[in-house]
Amino acid sequence: MSDCPCGSGLPYEACCGPLHDGTAPAASPEALMRSRYSAYVRADIDYLHDTLHPDSRADHDREAARRWAKQSEWLGLEIRGSEPGSGDDEGFVEFVAKFRERGALRQHHERSRFARLEGRWYYVDGAPPKAATLRHEGPKVGRNDPCPCGSGRKYKKCCGA
Repeated sequence: MSDCPCGSGLPYEACCGPLHDGTAPAASPEALMRSRYSAYVRADIDYLHDTLHPDSRADHDREAARRWAKQSEWLGLEIRGSEPGSGDDEGFVEFVAKFRERGALRQHHERSRFARLEGRWYYVDGAPPKAATLRHEGPKVGRNDPCPCGSGRKYKKCCGA
């Protein structure tokens, strides 16, 4: 028995294996995400296609997916967050998949959307997560205040110009 590629710490046969061989469905969007990562590691393109939402299958290029899966060295999966959507039939998973492609270390960071259809979870689509808005917490510098850089000049004539 070997550890599952999804990083759960469980043996493959007790984790993603039953999902891949069709003996068990994914219990959650995160479980499906993990099993899809493991399918890339194993180049199981049929599983990847079958777990796409039917509305998302039209533009799925099996051969491109097969090339990417086989030409990459998969280095690990990090789940950053998992959340329910607007109801029991939708969910989101943010993840980072690390891999080596043509000698270069790369990572794929995505917030994926999943939908449950007739009791089964499917991958719908994904997008890069939105960056958090950063706010400056310090006091606001006025135009005629001394410049915070320490030059001794007014802000408007220095860094605020």
